[in-house]
Amino acid sequence: MPLKKSALQFSALPFCLQEGELSVLLITSRETGRWVIPKGWPEKDLTPPEVAAHEAYEEAGLQGRVAGRPIATFEYQKRLENGKRRLCTVLVFPFEVNAELETWPEQHQRRRQWVAPAEAAARVAELGLKQLFTRLADQEEARRDLLAACTAISDSDD
Repeated sequence: MPLKKSALQFSALPFCLQEGELSVLLITSRETGRWVIPKGWPEKDLTPPEVAAHEAYEEAGLQGRVAGRPIATFEYQKRLENGKRRLCTVLVFPFEVNAELETWPEQHQRRRQWVAPAEAAARVAELGLKQLFTRLADQEEARRDLLAACTAISDSDD
């Protein structure tokens, strides 16, 4: 039986420094309420980083700067409306948050919360995402890479 190709999604990894400590923002998924990061499907007129920034706005009410290159990928099984599952590969783009809006498109469908990377690793279910947060919690080099990705990033005002 041939393997099914995975679907591609783009995500934002919202982060900020609070009193010199790295914090990441998690949101709940609409369907199951599990902790995730903003992500979405490719859009015709947007680049992958622009999709990530747009999802950060729509799903979490964030504005900021998105990196031009992903820092990680992970896979997960997306539950579709028809009950089937689809393997998705997600490219993760750092997103440096500079504003949290009081109102945004999906505010009544999701919760958002700032946490330390170690706490994020404990909350998320997707293995690759859990591994990314664990690296950010445990490795200074991973934190430097995240911050360095933001030296060549563009502003997002969605």
